[in-house]
Amino acid sequence: MSRLFSFPNPVNEVAARLVAAGVVVMAVSTIVFDLPWLTLVIAYGFIARVAAGPRFSPLGQFVTRVLTPRLPFAAKPVPGPPKRFAQAMGAVMSTAAAVLALGFGLTTAAWVVLGALAAAATLEAAFGYCLGCRIFALGMRLGLVPEEVCVECNDIWARARA
Repeated sequence: MSRLFSFPNPVNEVAARLVAAGVVVMAVSTIVFDLPWLTLVIAYGFIARVAAGPRFSPLGQFVTRVLTPRLPFAAKPVPGPPKRFAQAMGAVMSTAAAVLALGFGLTTAAWVVLGALAAAATLEAAFGYCLGCRIFALGMRLGLVPEEVCVECNDIWARARA
């Protein structure tokens, strides 16, 4: 059971960026076309990816099994724990947007939250800048995240430069 609900480590950054691009498309579509129900789909995807990586996420499955293998890019392994933390941040934000939109009818507030999520996902998709990963690294530097959670994360900025 613990293997079923495990997160990959390392993670292919190419796949992670493509998933982020999918999140951008869904979030922007939700806002532009005023589709509050789509917040549930987005939230489910994040929750599924936090729980088990791409295993239960339709977007994750499409990206890892269909899209990524067909692209001419080599896999770029990066540590999994920061990516899982970033997915958890997305889960919190998308769930908050769903509750605001569907639970309270506050679509404007939901779209602000979803817009912030889309902005963070755009940074990841377009520039390879994982905001959640940076926050995770800061948490490690401040001692909020124990070193044993991600030994290879100790100098994530050096890895990004390499």
